[in-house]
Amino acid sequence: MTSAHAAPANILLIQVDQLAASFLPTYGNTVAKTPNIDALADRSLVFDAAYTNFALCAPSRFSMMSGRLASEVGAFDNGAEFPSAIPTFAHYLKAAGYHTCLAGKMHFVGADQLHGFDERLTTDIYPSSFAWTGDWNEVTEQHSNDARSFTLAGPCARNVQMDYDDEVLHRSTRKLYDLARRVGLDAGQPWHLTVSFTHPHDPYQCSHEDWDRYDHDEIDTPRVGPIVDPDPYSVRLLQQYGLANFAPTDAQVRTARHGYYGSVSYVDRLVGELLATLKRTGMADDTVIVFTTDHGDMLGERGLWYKRSFFEDSTRVPLMVCWPGEVEPGRVAANTSLVDLLPTFLDIAGRATSVPEPVDVIDGTSLLADEDRPDMVFGENLSEGATAPIVMAKRGAIKYVWSGCDPSQLFDLAADPDELTNLADDPAHASTVAEMDALLHGRWDVENLTNQVLESQRRRAFLRTLDPPAWRHVPADQATGHVLPEGVRYNDWVYANILDGPEA
Repeated sequence: MTSAHAAPANILLIQVDQLAASFLPTYGNTVAKTPNIDALADRSLVFDAAYTNFALCAPSRFSMMSGRLASEVGAFDNGAEFPSAIPTFAHYLKAAGYHTCLAGKMHFVGADQLHGFDERLTTDIYPSSFAWTGDWNEVTEQHSNDARSFTLAGPCARNVQMDYDDEVLHRSTRKLYDLARRVGLDAGQPWHLTVSFTHPHDPYQCSHEDWDRYDHDEIDTPRVGPIVDPDPYSVRLLQQYGLANFAPTDAQVRTARHGYYGSVSYVDRLVGELLATLKRTGMADDTVIVFTTDHGDMLGERGLWYKRSFFEDSTRVPLMVCWPGEVEPGRVAANTSLVDLLPTFLDIAGRATSVPEPVDVIDGTSLLADEDRPDMVFGENLSEGATAPIVMAKRGAIKYVWSGCDPSQLFDLAADPDELTNLADDPAHASTVAEMDALLHGRWDVENLTNQVLESQRRRAFLRTLDPPAWRHVPADQATGHVLPEGVRYNDWVYANILDGPEA
């Protein structure tokens, strides 16, 4: 699949937020307008069955960065601390000689807001404290979504998430130019840059420009409407989101999805501008581009919205790797997940430089591995609303979900892609259920995990009653590095910092 690379490749990780794979044309969507992501996919190895390991922002990202399942690093919910003692891909790449940098959202909770990155260009968009600690006893989560997702959906002149993502793009493009000038880099030093946008995360709003990209009447409706007799966890999810007594109208559903499509087009434009800058710097041919998200969004499927379930629209994510001249574009059908990114980055770096062996047992496998990959992924749900551990294994087309408080679910996605028929109680599938059940209980000590989650929730629930700690990251002002230094001749400074490269 790959050949030896003469010099260490730079790595650009582009992560967006809450983008369901099913809302991209490269995964079969016929409505979305995403020309830049489409063009990247055409040059990439695209993974058709990629999954998040935890369909919630912070645990998904902590798991992705550590290459380990969230429960193994204490990432139980959006208010759980990411311990500094956990090595991340940024640490390993730094040890391999890379300059590492983060721009945008990563939802770090705790005093460590870098986790191996040499620098961070922006603050985070969400709290770094224990404010969002989960509570299995809460029927409706304190900081949850509500009906305003629908009553206020649609076009707007501006919202806070647009402000944030515009700043992420601005600082990231400026960083790319600095990297091309070798500012802050040693001779020959490769770099890793993570650029993390918060769109198309709800609210389901977009600019008038992006709204007008779509004909409202052509916005598709959910494939599967509200389920007459939903599973118990789906019922609890609606309660969590404050939607148990609010059912959006058909018009509101279409408007919310229209706003989401507009946000998808907005983030596509950001990706396009970022990649155009990379090309202008002349570094595109020496840079591996990885594109993904943290989890998906149900967008009305089965009457559900947002994330935190194991149904496909919530847990299946886009994932693609573009390595010019080294990785042939194509499609991979085997199951993969976000814990595969850490070993992938070490694989990329290790083909040209010395990379340390992981000090922990890593749950993932390099996406570029030439040998047969395990066609299996694991997922977890330990956040508010779960009330007990809920875990998932997908092997081939078979998805099995076990819950400490709900009936099990077994779906054959090859025959039932919309997950309408739960086969768990079908005698014809009893052996599969037994096999998958044994697999999951061999992977998790559920009783011990339950105690860990409850103990963590109790501690953090107490701590969040106090004044929030000053953990929020305050980035350095990039502009101070782009002014005439004291004691330097003007012409020497001006003409030494001109960057010449190919046109976009």
